[in-house]
Amino acid sequence: MPAHSRPETAPALSLRERQVLAHIAAGLSHKQVARRMGISVHTVSTYLRRIRNKRSAPTVAHLIRLSLTENCGPR
Repeated sequence: MPAHSRPETAPALSLRERQVLAHIAAGLSHKQVARRMGISVHTVSTYLRRIRNKRSAPTVAHLIRLSLTENCGPR
């Protein structure tokens, strides 16, 4: 299901998920996101897995599109 037409009952993204999503959409690597946010690379992967479970975003392109529709700007 495209991100822009998700049901209103879909779970909301947490603040940290939105921050990770914004950094990934800005083109940062997992390692760069981890450093910038002060978390481990494993935690970045966990946040991305949670985002993908909440939304249909199997690729980085889908994550970028999701970032735009969710208004996830850099924090």
